[in-house]
Amino acid sequence: MPIFEWEGRSLSGEVKKGTINVESPKDLRALVRKDGVILTKASEKVGDEVTTSKGGTRTRVKKADVAVFTRQLSTMITSGLPLVQSLDILSGQLESAAFRSIVKTMKEKIEGGARFADTLRDYPNCFDELYVSLVVAGEEGGMLDTILVRLSNYIEKTEKLKKKVKSALIYPSAIVVVAIAVVLVLLLFVIPVFENMFSSFGKALPAPTQVVIAISKLVKAYIVYMLIGAGAGAFLLRRYYKTETGRRTIDRLSMKIPVIGVLLQKASIARVTRTLSTLLSSGVSILESLVIVAKVAGNRIIEDALVKARGDISEGRSISDPLKESGVFPPMTVQMIQVGESTGALDSMLNKVADFYEEDVDNLVTNLTSLLEPVLMCFLGVVLGGLVIAMYLPIFKLGDVVG
Repeated sequence: MPIFEWEGRSLSGEVKKGTINVESPKDLRALVRKDGVILTKASEKVGDEVTTSKGGTRTRVKKADVAVFTRQLSTMITSGLPLVQSLDILSGQLESAAFRSIVKTMKEKIEGGARFADTLRDYPNCFDELYVSLVVAGEEGGMLDTILVRLSNYIEKTEKLKKKVKSALIYPSAIVVVAIAVVLVLLLFVIPVFENMFSSFGKALPAPTQVVIAISKLVKAYIVYMLIGAGAGAFLLRRYYKTETGRRTIDRLSMKIPVIGVLLQKASIARVTRTLSTLLSSGVSILESLVIVAKVAGNRIIEDALVKARGDISEGRSISDPLKESGVFPPMTVQMIQVGESTGALDSMLNKVADFYEEDVDNLVTNLTSLLEPVLMCFLGVVLGGLVIAMYLPIFKLGDVVG
């Protein structure tokens, strides 16, 4: 009998871990659920190694490909095509060769008697826990076509939101990197040429020119150490972020960055409310939904608030009260959740909150881009212009310097 290492969360939000002998991940999930634990991770232990349960592939598939697959599958199922036939058609149409192979294997497993949700669990790098949980709800409720439509809508909107946030962050980062590269080229290769030329003048150079030449000498002498230090700093920061303390600290600080912090917070809240709305409208319980939602938050501070809220809900409290106490969620979000709870339309209200914040993020990205363009141009003008002027000052005053 296989040995599985597992990890899950109790009703109070506490992380539980263990090792157990069961026939399959499905049996493991049922066993831990009896103890009030929702399984979040399972891996089969073979000898001293741990492998993905049931031989799942580690091949990563783009979310865009998963979105297209889900949309096409939902259309076929809604049109009345059987699941096996739909998968057979898609296995020959998908652009990604790796994904085509996965879909073909899934079709063969279903033909052999496996459930659709169980085949999805074999590929955690393609289909996350949210995807699997919704498909389980769809199969058990006899509404797989409806669930697939909701899933495709959810993935498309989530990917659209990610692209907006990335575009807001990549643009200024790219400009700053280019500016640093240009400054380094000037300091390492251009300014030394001017220095050799100015050394023949025989008089003291203007103060700005002397400062720039001194910086050039410093950078040229220590550039290797600077690059090593920058690389080591990035590596250590990444390692620190992987620790619990580091991730909480960095996520907390990132939310306090002017403009960018607000953008990241609103994007995270939009993702959380959209995910929770999709799960609840598909019949997944609130406690199990919050376990999944906490994972997609993308921010440990918001994740902790959701885990605490889950523990409070299991004790009989409403969802809005612990979210309000966390101080992470804006008052408007909490108020709309309260209205949704009191009217019995929480999923619909969460969907409206997600729509609001996604539109807000879109406006923020547009405004941020418009604001950053003149700011970055001024920055580049001051830095590069300052270097050029400092180098040409002796030439402007050539008569005084030589005379």
